[in-house]
Amino acid sequence: MRILVGCEMTYEFPQPTPVIATLNVHASRFSDLERPDYLITSPAVPLDGYRDSFGNWCQRMVAPAGTFTLKTETIVRDTGTGDRHEREATETPIEKLPSDSVLFLLGSRYCETDCLSNIAWDLFGHIPPGWSRVQAICDYVHDRITFGYEHARATRTAFDVFEEQRGVCRDYAHLAIAFCRCLNIPTRYCNGYVSDIGLPLPHAPGDFAAWMEVYLGGRWHTFDPRNNSSRIGRILIAYGRDAADVPLTLTFGANTLTNFVVTTEEAANVA
Repeated sequence: MRILVGCEMTYEFPQPTPVIATLNVHASRFSDLERPDYLITSPAVPLDGYRDSFGNWCQRMVAPAGTFTLKTETIVRDTGTGDRHEREATETPIEKLPSDSVLFLLGSRYCETDCLSNIAWDLFGHIPPGWSRVQAICDYVHDRITFGYEHARATRTAFDVFEEQRGVCRDYAHLAIAFCRCLNIPTRYCNGYVSDIGLPLPHAPGDFAAWMEVYLGGRWHTFDPRNNSSRIGRILIAYGRDAADVPLTLTFGANTLTNFVVTTEEAANVA
């Protein structure tokens, strides 16, 4: 399957402003790209690329005053089979975890394990460890939280989500991540493209979204507490401890986002 993905973001800046963009497909999918997903800016400005501490590709620039647009596009080859489910995957004892996974056991900006630890063990401690426990967490978060773009708030933490019972996809992810970490399961925050390929009409168009990856059975597995179902065309851009590590754009000054378009659809359906 060939999937067209890309985005276009237009800002108005009152003065020259430093920007960091993390909009390119993650290196783990490079071999699936039919062409590089170069980041194009209008007007053109110098870009300084680097890999952050998690290996995500980031690009620094200074946006000029006025209208400024970021755009990227590529075609990704995908199996079309959706997320893999390995229901027999087991938890790994902490002492046997790979060292690079231990960071994803710790509390972070949006995932306060100290506030949620007792709650997590009360809710899920009786469930057999492994895939079934993580799925129970996703079921709980999916059923408890009311989704709505009008509920978006940049400062909402996992504990806030638990109490307020509303949010957007990143809030679902933060609460589920915090619960998993409280139960000693390494879990990392992911963002990228999620399509609606294969879903019955009518459905919303594909978009940028947040989900999580959980370390079970010796590797990372995808779980999506917002949709709580397998999705075709889930294409990773970046991962980190939580949303604070992987903003799509980070702007160091006043600005207004005036246009934001995300494309993720089968290439065969594109004229």
